[in-house]
Amino acid sequence: MNPLRKVTGDFRRLLFATMFFGATSGIFLSTLNNYLSGVHGFDAGNRGWLEFPRELPGFFIFIVVGLLLTRFRESRIAALAMVATAAGALGLGFLSPGTILLVVWIVIWSLGDHIIFAVEGPIGLKLAKRGAEGRRLGQLGGARNMGVILGVSAVWLLARYMGDRYDLFYAVAAICATTAGLLYWKLSLGKQDPPSRRLVYRKEYHVFYAISALFGIRKQIFLVFGSWVLVDLHGVPVSTIALLYFLASLLGVILRPLLGDVIDWLGEKRVLATDEVMLIVVCMVYAFASRILPKPYDLYLLYGAYILDHILFALRVARTTYLKKIAVDPADITPTISLGITIDHVVAMTLPVLSGFIWERYGHEYVFLLASAVAVVGFFVCLKIEVPPTSADR
Repeated sequence: MNPLRKVTGDFRRLLFATMFFGATSGIFLSTLNNYLSGVHGFDAGNRGWLEFPRELPGFFIFIVVGLLLTRFRESRIAALAMVATAAGALGLGFLSPGTILLVVWIVIWSLGDHIIFAVEGPIGLKLAKRGAEGRRLGQLGGARNMGVILGVSAVWLLARYMGDRYDLFYAVAAICATTAGLLYWKLSLGKQDPPSRRLVYRKEYHVFYAISALFGIRKQIFLVFGSWVLVDLHGVPVSTIALLYFLASLLGVILRPLLGDVIDWLGEKRVLATDEVMLIVVCMVYAFASRILPKPYDLYLLYGAYILDHILFALRVARTTYLKKIAVDPADITPTISLGITIDHVVAMTLPVLSGFIWERYGHEYVFLLASAVAVVGFFVCLKIEVPPTSADR
């Protein structure tokens, strides 16, 4: 009974850590574009350029996590990441009078964010039963969405009754990140595992690397320019963005565990290929909703695309479950996810600059036409996914 109680306790702590991390992410993602536009006067071009330093930690994450793995297990690395996230939040809220310090604190926040993305999947997989990896990661995704609900609810309430108080928004984010860090630190999961001392690159993982690169393009275009359509072109306030994020997260609490089951049932190839088809639909809505529908119906359709886009992000766990099934060595998983993040940032750091230029020069429609072309390429790459028949026995 002791091992069962130990695992159950770790899973409970992991759920709450994930929830508080979700609250932090929800606060950032629902306020950042309004903060940059309203407080610092950013336009679409400036917003695109900001993505280069913001994503710089992701470019180096392969090396950063590789070095940390020589000293710490994944749960301790997650705790350290939350310290960086809390520091970045406080800096944004209280120590960003100009652009230089703004960029510094965003980079620090981004460092913590990217480290978590590298280790959260491997931590969850350690608590997953064979053949039910998608379900476990889906449960954690549901917990994160519950946290996002709490975070955006705090933003909505503060914005409604106290105005756009970004100092308060980011103070709450720092408290949530600190709480998540304490919970990650208390995890005993993987305590007996020897530290990894390797940086991993294998030709067997080339499809995973390609999917990671394409995900980097998809992520940046939608996270940056999807919400920018609402904020810049339609003047949507921070309280409404928070409400949309709230609705997407509320649906995610229910759908993420179900989507995890779908990954286990249908397999990563079908799920990820379907995701690319749905992305093409979302791209077309962002590009042409205001051309084909009168106001305010175009905005309602854009709201729907925004929510669907966020729900589809839940399917990224299929990359992690796919990697586990093809891993030559289980110790490859965390370093390979880290390399995948680095690869997706090779394109993610430069594409927003190009997209910002395209937006300013030709119009936002062409940014999303570019994204739809990337989704078509992604569809055919996902069709190359093959899981060895013996992977379930690994």
